[in-house]
Amino acid sequence: MKIKKITYRNRRDFTAVFQCQHCGHEYKGEGYDDAYYHNHVIPAIVCKKCDKSGGDYVPLTPKYREGFQI
Repeated sequence: MKIKKITYRNRRDFTAVFQCQHCGHEYKGEGYDDAYYHNHVIPAIVCKKCDKSGGDYVPLTPKYREGFQI
């Protein structure tokens, strides 16, 4: 999966449209804007349509640096 568009953001929480790199299936989901989520969680999400994960995902840079208190 990859993030196609972030639709809502509140501090480090966000809602986004995720898209499968393999079949193009899209769904709305929630996430947390930190390096671990972008580097490990998003690439491991399995598509409900084609049952694949991973792909050529390039992680986004979190809006706030690590350790920054909001």
